[in-house]
Amino acid sequence: PAGEREAAGQGLGTAQWLKPDDSMNMHNVPIDPYLTALRDALAQQKQGQWAAAEAGYLEILTRCPDHAMAMHLLGIVLGQTGRASAGADYLRRSVALNPQDPLAWNNLANILKQLGELVEAAQAYERALALQPGYLSAWCSLGEVSRMLRRYPRALVAYRHAVVLAPQHLDALLGCVCVLLDMGHSPQALVYAQQAVRENPEHAAANRGLGVALSNLKRYPEAAHFLRKALQIDPNGTAVLGTLMYADMVCCDWHARVELLERIEADLMRGIWVAEPFVLVGCSGSASLLRMTAELQMQATVPATMPKLMEVRPAPNKKKLRIAYLSADFHTHATSYLIAELFELHDRDRFEVVAVSFGPDDDGALRKRIEAAVGQFFRVNDLSDQEVAELLVREQVDIAIDLKGFTLDSRPGIFQFRPAPIVVNYLGFPSTMGSACFDYIIGDPVVTPLEHAGFYAEKIVQLPHSYQVNDRRREIAAGTPVRRKHGLPEDGFVFACFNNNYKITPVVFDIWMRLLDQVPNSVLWLMAGNGVAEANLQREAEARGITRDRLVFAPRAPLSEHLARHQLADLFLDTLPCNAHTTASDALWAGLPVLTCLGRTFAGRVAASLLTAVGLPELITTSLADYEEQALQLAMLPEKLQAIRRRLQAQRDATPLFDTPRFTIHLEQAYFQMHERYSQGLAPDAMAVVPSALNKPSV
Repeated sequence: PAGEREAAGQGLGTAQWLKPDDSMNMHNVPIDPYLTALRDALAQQKQGQWAAAEAGYLEILTRCPDHAMAMHLLGIVLGQTGRASAGADYLRRSVALNPQDPLAWNNLANILKQLGELVEAAQAYERALALQPGYLSAWCSLGEVSRMLRRYPRALVAYRHAVVLAPQHLDALLGCVCVLLDMGHSPQALVYAQQAVRENPEHAAANRGLGVALSNLKRYPEAAHFLRKALQIDPNGTAVLGTLMYADMVCCDWHARVELLERIEADLMRGIWVAEPFVLVGCSGSASLLRMTAELQMQATVPATMPKLMEVRPAPNKKKLRIAYLSADFHTHATSYLIAELFELHDRDRFEVVAVSFGPDDDGALRKRIEAAVGQFFRVNDLSDQEVAELLVREQVDIAIDLKGFTLDSRPGIFQFRPAPIVVNYLGFPSTMGSACFDYIIGDPVVTPLEHAGFYAEKIVQLPHSYQVNDRRREIAAGTPVRRKHGLPEDGFVFACFNNNYKITPVVFDIWMRLLDQVPNSVLWLMAGNGVAEANLQREAEARGITRDRLVFAPRAPLSEHLARHQLADLFLDTLPCNAHTTASDALWAGLPVLTCLGRTFAGRVAASLLTAVGLPELITTSLADYEEQALQLAMLPEKLQAIRRRLQAQRDATPLFDTPRFTIHLEQAYFQMHERYSQGLAPDAMAVVPSALNKPSV
């Protein structure tokens, strides 16, 4: 999940914030007539007598306006008492008068970091280290700021310097862990995490860091072990509950599921951020809880004090709207499989399309297709959130569309700078971002009914059919697959669910096992995730009286081959509280009927949206009891299921779900309606797009 790496570094800390250092030896101040006054004020400062200390330093500066040490210490007092901007001014004056003082440079950097002036803070740390190369806390702080700026190579060098100076230093070791995870170097991160635990076996952050590193390497059972230990050491550890919950979900390990979910919900209700929204999407059916955890994550990970960048906005009356799509998924990824054709179909007479990528480049066909489809393609992996925001401002973007939300490698901090007049949450994350810096969320009447508006920080925009864009160019491999080559019975009924393992819940699995028990010679065809999950699911099946051989696992395959093998299945069984999303549209595109149960959240209503748009509303149930009954009926009445299948195949290309040109016009109309409100000086508001007869909307 997005932010797992952040969770690894929670609570690391660096040097004690702006604390007068013990190296401030007043005996080293040459012939200073204010030495006694300085000592007295410093003693008061260390005792927390802020007003007295401040008065003492101001008295010295009244008599000696260029006293660098008094300026330095006064700057610290101001920083400690909530006046960081004024404190930074005094510290700047101090280093200008005495540029050879590494401690002053370090404290200036600390206060600049608090103010969000990260570039200048990094420069100040560098100055401190040039003067005092053995300054351990400055190396750690430089690593932290460089990481915040996404200058990962420099951050890693800084943390490694700190490790050389102090091999047992926890901040330095876990700093290396976090940066290496940021860089995608999980094996190296694991080495530092293991060292951190060896040196600090009973430290919660060390165990948490090791757990996250193992999770990134998909060694989920080991990850769960260390995450549980971190939780035992510090029951209130930030985001540990959610990370542990996710590790268990991916492994289909349900032994502690109820207890963990109850703890997560209780803590969130108390305003404590313990789980990421991505995790909650997969295990909670509460839309209000999802908004709560989104708000808490934004508060915890995106500083509210960030300066707002957008001051000069693009002119409202423009012939073309300049729109920017931001994502880490412009490569072989589910999001790109859905959205690639949209980029090709955007009306170039009315739109200028920009793509901003902060993810990997796999040099694959999908990446090249997207690069060719947009007007400009920016790679911003090494830029800070503010630098990306500044890029959007320079490019005069009218609407910025976040395709990531809170999923892996997301960067919501970019949008905290208000880099465009309109900011939109779309497609990548099926829930609210919980922040006022997002103006709209794009949905439809099924996934985002207007009566659910209170569950979203954004204003709802309803497209007329389904919110989900689809690519008609997804190829289905030629040839007819054979069941026996996939481990399936030639004549038996094949229930399928190709969702990720973490979406499978005990309640839904119970239903599936009852279906297998009642439908002779039937099997359940699942996507292979990891060996532990498969073993756990087989064990759970046996506990419910179903032999393990009736669970068949499909290995990963290229998309065209995966789509082709759908024709071997009879019925796709959906999950709840998180539905099939791309997997549902894949099944429908391949001609496989999907049976779903309508949930209470965006994520639990997606398959219903797709089925509505493809003209199969009879496959939408409204309770798990009806879901089970309908599945059994379809399995026992093959002629009814075959009729549905024939209808799907006959009408597929004519339905709104796969009419990508019509979808593009509807989405473009939504962008124009958003921009029209902005042009009129109106605040964002909920809106519905009227179905189009393929007429081009006017600007």
